[in-house]
Amino acid sequence: MAYWLLKSEPESWSWEQQVKRGAQGEVWSGVRNFTARQNLKDMKKGELAFFYHSNVGKEIVGIVEVIRESYPDPTDEKGVFLVVDVKAVKPVPKPVTLVAIKADPRFAEMALVKYARLSVQPVTEAEWRLVCQMGGLA
Repeated sequence: MAYWLLKSEPESWSWEQQVKRGAQGEVWSGVRNFTARQNLKDMKKGELAFFYHSNVGKEIVGIVEVIRESYPDPTDEKGVFLVVDVKAVKPVPKPVTLVAIKADPRFAEMALVKYARLSVQPVTEAEWRLVCQMGGLA
């Protein structure tokens, strides 16, 4: 199983809104970066992703599950970009901030540190476990 991180500006789409969607989940749309598009294409049903509030907060606040694999983004008129559907799984009891991640040398190679602007990122299994520990999930 692969792990991921999805970034969202909370004023556009927040963790609270994701939770309210319940089991039906929500389409993860609007991604307009080719590396992020490839990451969406690589996501498989059942895989997990951190839900990251960007701009405001800059912290991992929850975990979502991919419930539908990639398909054309309905908001993309040219038909170039993709989406997946995700549902909320659980909140992170102690949100893990970007500051905390950058301060820990074990995350030096994490995509969140190296490619700060990338909106859909892979997360290694080791990074996943560490973030879960920091967030009170392990």
